[in-house]
Amino acid sequence: MLRFLRQPLVVTADINLSVLALTGVGLLSRLWRLTYPRAVVFDEVYYGQYISFYMKRIFFLDNSGPPFGHMLLALGGYVGGFDGNFLWNRIGAEYSSNVPVWSLRLLPALAGALSVPMAYQIVLELNYSHCTAMGAALLMLIENTLITQSRLMLLESALIFFNLLSVLSYLKFSNLQKHSPFSLSWWFWLTVTGVACSCTVGVKYTGVFTYLLLLSVAAVHAWHLIGDQTLSNVCVFCHLLARAVALLVLPMLMYLLFFYVHLILLYRSGPHDQIMSSAFQASLEGGLARITRGQPLEVAFGSQVTLRSVFGKPIPCWLHSHQNTYPMIYENGRGSSHQQQVTCYPFKDVNNWWIVKDPGRYQFVVNNPPRAVRHGDIVQLVHGMTSRLLNTHDVAAPMSPHSQEVSCYIDYNISMPPQNLWRLEIVNRESDTDIWKTIMSEVRFVHVNTSAILKLSGAHLPDWGFQQLEVVGEKLNRAYHESMVWNVEEHRYGKGQEQKERELELHSSTQVDISRNLSFMARFTELQWRMLTLRTENSEHKYSSSPLEWVTLDTNIAYWLHPRTNSYTLRPLTYGDTSLSPSELRALRWKDSWDILIRK
Repeated sequence: MLRFLRQPLVVTADINLSVLALTGVGLLSRLWRLTYPRAVVFDEVYYGQYISFYMKRIFFLDNSGPPFGHMLLALGGYVGGFDGNFLWNRIGAEYSSNVPVWSLRLLPALAGALSVPMAYQIVLELNYSHCTAMGAALLMLIENTLITQSRLMLLESALIFFNLLSVLSYLKFSNLQKHSPFSLSWWFWLTVTGVACSCTVGVKYTGVFTYLLLLSVAAVHAWHLIGDQTLSNVCVFCHLLARAVALLVLPMLMYLLFFYVHLILLYRSGPHDQIMSSAFQASLEGGLARITRGQPLEVAFGSQVTLRSVFGKPIPCWLHSHQNTYPMIYENGRGSSHQQQVTCYPFKDVNNWWIVKDPGRYQFVVNNPPRAVRHGDIVQLVHGMTSRLLNTHDVAAPMSPHSQEVSCYIDYNISMPPQNLWRLEIVNRESDTDIWKTIMSEVRFVHVNTSAILKLSGAHLPDWGFQQLEVVGEKLNRAYHESMVWNVEEHRYGKGQEQKERELELHSSTQVDISRNLSFMARFTELQWRMLTLRTENSEHKYSSSPLEWVTLDTNIAYWLHPRTNSYTLRPLTYGDTSLSPSELRALRWKDSWDILIRK
């Protein structure tokens, strides 16, 4: 101890002045006058909306990528004290005083600045010279497009940063493998590689390509380890296990963590609720949860229900009927049954209510105690407002002649008997005795007489059908499809036996209080599936450009136009870009002034 006190405490450090200089200039170029322009610039109009949703804890769905990048931008808003109160309605709108522009643009700017020294380090790790590394870093530093995108509230700079971090950390890990495997530094860089890869994918799905590249390189290196005769089997197994945990398990857990935090933060009902299932909507505060709170869980004979199509395409809708009938003769000359129309209606309406009736009884109310409907039971569905029974028969559907027409039966005394018995099948059942449950159960209705399945065809009916969506009976021998599946969204136990009493009930709200929760994995699975399958109808327009034009920069659109001068910012228009509508593009005045070209 005394000997230690007699010796001076010396700390030595290697400082690369080139890296310091590159970092300093990178920070200067990205942070200088960061609040200019103090207006909404291009895609800030979208990402700003998402930040406001985070601040207000409102659920939203963005199919462009996972939520990690959005949460990074929202973190800047949280640090700056943003309350989310700003109307992100147009490009060029001036930011109000309550919007912390500097804070919101800070994280993208820092990511862009740190990408410069990272490029230098990557080239050095590849065993190139200092001059080569300096050249690569300088190219990153002075690239006009990278500078501009780093100074805006966008995700591209964060994506590039995590891409470079993934590559750099794996190169450091690979170089340490040669002389110090399983050292502390070796474990550190391997772990950082896994975390950076998950962050890359978490910002945008295009980061998957970097992740797959590193996995491929790691697989080749692992193959060489397996063939290394100097290593024992136990050592090889430890190497493979370490890589599997760090590069496969850890990124998967991190990816789940992004969605877990995202769903924890966004617990309130929002504008994108209708895209999600009834169960997901009911798990959010407000919206459908406010309507369905207190509903009976088990559907019973005599229950009054609304049936929502699980498919939700082309738009979410509910099984619906009204007093209008199918035309006697269609425009193409085909005839119909001229019975009451059954459609799928995309709005809440009293005509969406149906009564689950026991075919063996005339009773329209729920017994005490209720007699629950189970998988395999035969039921009749009675339209609440017209008291007609859901029916299908061997008559061609109006828009889908290969399928059967679905109607509410009217007795015209023309030798067309009712065929209104349906067998209930719970698709997501755990056993054949499962009870039909509100929101949670996904069910099919199989017609007893013809074995046809009640299905949303997705076709729009003509004007005589009020442009509502067609519902058909699809034969069982056809392939299973999600459009055949329905779930109960709103539910109450019927108490009125007479028609007038039932109509009063259908116009009132439920009163019982029973809560239900959806697990995180169920919500994650649904949200992930919606993100991957959701497509905008107009994904292309006449301003789209080909990949070749991304290189030549021949086609551009305005990022931002100064309201008082001729200054504007341009970017090349990428293929399928719908960020600006044609009307917005026509409204922009093109001036011969300074411009900054930005590649997306």
